[in-house]
Amino acid sequence: MILSPEVLTIFILNFIFIFFAIIAFILSLKIFLKWDLNATTQMQYKLEKQSYLAAIIIKYIFVIKLPLFLFFIFTLDKLSLLLNGAMCAAGVVDATVYGSFLLILKIMNLYLFAYWLVLHNQDIKDETQPYTKQKFGLFSIAFFLLLGEVIVESLMFGAIDGDKLVNCCGSLYSSSASSYIATIFLINTPTLLTLFYGNFLLITLFYFLKNRYLFAISNILFIIVSLISIIAFFGTYIYQLPTHHCPFCFLEKDYNYIGYAIYILLFGGTLYGIIVGFIPSLYEERVKQFQVSLILNFLLVVTLSLYPIIYFIKNGVWL
Repeated sequence: MILSPEVLTIFILNFIFIFFAIIAFILSLKIFLKWDLNATTQMQYKLEKQSYLAAIIIKYIFVIKLPLFLFFIFTLDKLSLLLNGAMCAAGVVDATVYGSFLLILKIMNLYLFAYWLVLHNQDIKDETQPYTKQKFGLFSIAFFLLLGEVIVESLMFGAIDGDKLVNCCGSLYSSSASSYIATIFLINTPTLLTLFYGNFLLITLFYFLKNRYLFAISNILFIIVSLISIIAFFGTYIYQLPTHHCPFCFLEKDYNYIGYAIYILLFGGTLYGIIVGFIPSLYEERVKQFQVSLILNFLLVVTLSLYPIIYFIKNGVWL
């Protein structure tokens, strides 16, 4: 285990999160099972007061957890300086059997927590609180995912051996790698770019058709397609190296931290797209959600596309 100040900070925050999350979980379960807004009983009055307390606890846990994901990536990057062979966060993720699973779980929770916050905001806007049972039922599930994330995160940091040689991103993200990542490179470039730009065109089409469900589904697919495209194609133009496919290195200063902008645009655009399909809202709000999703996704596509275009203009060839 490497107890750097960043790791200790994560451990302390996780302890605080779980302590308050347990309280919120107990209250949420009670509210989900017994909530009846039409009732005038003492129990319902008590539940209404408890729902306010539980919602405040959950809200602040999730609000802090969202930016904390960026701090987690920053921590991995810092730890890479202490591990033999690691060039960036990729080496730290691969240093234990828990790393890849934790990263996937964190991304899933990122969307789930943000979804809960939007659902909560929609609920408190309406005097009838139509989504109270739904949001506390959702937290009852999210609690176990949060607990699982904290446990796996503790196991990962606890299993890191500072004396062990780990793989660098060059060997992890290559066509010769033995992991599942290598299957990404079996997709030829024309097919990959057709999927990427075709997916964005579908998002644009469903925006103009105002088909909220297909818009949401196409945004979910865009998460996967974009990540694959970044690793297999666009990343090489950011690094200007045809063999460099790492999805972490461009988070560093050498590349002007462009990775943070790319991932924030991807998260924001797809999150609003998912919200459009799965959270009921007023027409004016839905139109705004449609627009924000399309704009952020468009900015992502433009940002990624500029790298190969600029490279070709400067060098007259493609990588």
